[in-house]
Amino acid sequence: MKIKKVITGLIVLISFNVFAQNDKKKQDIEAIKSMCGCYEVTFKYSETFSPKEGYEKSKDYVTGGLEWAELIEDTDNKLSIQHLLIVRDTMIIKHWRQDWLYENIDVHHYYKDNVWKYTSLTPEEVKGQWTQKVYQVDDSPRYSGSATWVHVDGRHYWENKTDAPLPRREYTKRSDYNLMVRGNRQEITDYGWVHEQDNDKVIRTEVEEDTLLAKEKGYNIYTKVPDEKCKLAKAWWKENQKFWASVRKEWEEIYNRNTNLTLRKSVDDKRLYEFLFGMDIKAKQKDIAGVVEKFLQE
Repeated sequence: MKIKKVITGLIVLISFNVFAQNDKKKQDIEAIKSMCGCYEVTFKYSETFSPKEGYEKSKDYVTGGLEWAELIEDTDNKLSIQHLLIVRDTMIIKHWRQDWLYENIDVHHYYKDNVWKYTSLTPEEVKGQWTQKVYQVDDSPRYSGSATWVHVDGRHYWENKTDAPLPRREYTKRSDYNLMVRGNRQEITDYGWVHEQDNDKVIRTEVEEDTLLAKEKGYNIYTKVPDEKCKLAKAWWKENQKFWASVRKEWEEIYNRNTNLTLRKSVDDKRLYEFLFGMDIKAKQKDIAGVVEKFLQE
């Protein structure tokens, strides 16, 4: 009789834990999906501190725009959101992409100088976690990190610290550091969501310890507006989505090799996005593959 009670108790406990885990995952998915839609976005960055004597603080960076975030993949363990910028109400720029993978064990962590090192995590390390993988405008890698979504006291957020290449706003203007250690916090708000950042601008070499050049605070504030304001982006994506699905397919094959990845910054003085943005949207898979493969460095 006692054995039956123990077994029954264990079954109830296991069932409760499974239910709680499934309910938590549903909350996670709801939070991630809430980042989709049409947003007025403000980007703000300011350097806050430097340990280097005589360092001249860079100018604050503030800009903004209208952005459409479309859910392009929706499965039980993967959500993918494509961001599109609307410029002067007339032009669309394919922007960054974020993939969210549940209990993912395969990660390419950024090292430095266009090198990403493949890491295989254990299931125990990522239990209940979501990996956020962030990609460049040409769907090449930027950075990735794994952490748990938190839902407490009416707040919903995810935060992680990971190594990343310099953002465009930096690499086009300076070369005094080569690594950004990004402290990312994405929090859902009643008006949209906020991507808060605590970034370290770091000099990394092969032989010395990392050197901190400066710290930076960042706020990307996404304020929800009616989807109608982003109809131009929605129409553009409908016309161009097949081409970019082919580009993602090519990159997916490369990522699935589960090896370190080194990319050339340019080929024939052109960056990868310049090649891809200039291609016919009806281009064949082999032609897309040929372009991407040129940027892979052994």
